Amino acid sequence: MTAGKILSHKGSDVVTIRPEDMLEAAVRVLRDKRIGAAVVLGNDGQPAGVFSERDLVRMVADHGAQALAMPVSSAMTRGLITAGPHTHVDELMAMMTDRRVRHIIILDEGRMAGLVSIGDVVKRKIADAEAEAETLKSYIETA
Repeated sequence: MTAGKILSHKGSDVVTIRPEDMLEAAVRVLRDKRIGAAVVLGNDGQPAGVFSERDLVRMVADHGAQALAMPVSSAMTRGLITAGPHTHVDELMAMMTDRRVRHIIILDEGRMAGLVSIGDVVKRKIADAEAEAETLKSYIETA
């Protein structure tokens, strides 16, 4: 199973926000879309960062309620973690674990193809394990 296959099942729509958006507006987007992170698009339309619930918590801890009036650019995570559509689900999981992130931007020929979350990866791993167990069960029953 690859990142591209995950995107073909879940879709490639990505919720985006702008660096100049205020954190209050960005938080509403996360709430309204029921998501944990949004990709921040730069003026060139390319990913410039990711804004997540963790980024919000850090800003509120550092600046209190005034943080909500600050721009997303002051809070977003800039070190993008990316992978290609042919990246295997096990590699995605390892990247998430090693880098302590929950979202990986999938780039295809330099363009954003989608966003894969830890939930997507876990869901796929569970489906694969269940399919393997069912295959083994069928094999044992026919032997």
